[in-house]
Amino acid sequence: MLEYEDVLVTAPTGSGKTWIAREEIRRLLGNGKRAWYTSPLKALTNSKYQEFIDEFGAERVGILTGDRKENWDAPLIVGTTEIYRNQLFDSLRGGSEVSADLVVLDEAHYLADEDRGHVWEEAIILTPPRIRLLLLSATIGNAGEFASWLEEVRGVRCGVITGPGKRPVPLRSALLLPDRQLLPLLNDDGKINPQIARMIHETADA
Repeated sequence: MLEYEDVLVTAPTGSGKTWIAREEIRRLLGNGKRAWYTSPLKALTNSKYQEFIDEFGAERVGILTGDRKENWDAPLIVGTTEIYRNQLFDSLRGGSEVSADLVVLDEAHYLADEDRGHVWEEAIILTPPRIRLLLLSATIGNAGEFASWLEEVRGVRCGVITGPGKRPVPLRSALLLPDRQLLPLLNDDGKINPQIARMIHETADA
């Protein structure tokens, strides 16, 4: 699919969005091509950098953030979205092209962020149509509209992959006690855990 069109993946956290990106990157690197993996946060960027080093080897992975620049000519670059956007501006000014065949935009819902959304918008609009985009998000609700907008501004068809509506790993509330014991906040009937209710009652009486 990504060989011929952009792809938007919307699925809950923990359902395998990164796996799609990783396997496409593996295919590209195996064919001597290049990729960018962008994220909005330095901490996430650093984490992905280490993850991809473990997966593909240190010589094939570089990182570009505001305070790190390592192996910058590697076939796979991990960086913040701002740095990728800046490279697009630099290439326009210098009359050169960004050296990539695929750009992964992780946390693509940042496009709607009031303060930083323009960075994602500029990155999408300025990325040459020859470069495939893979956008990942757990929280984009209007995937069809988003894909239509991508097609309009880039002139490239955009496929949509949606995951199950339910989280594969359900979230549950719990209370961490001073002795590091973890108590579920609610019981199986959805009522407050009797142990916690008893503790609240004892605290109120003290």
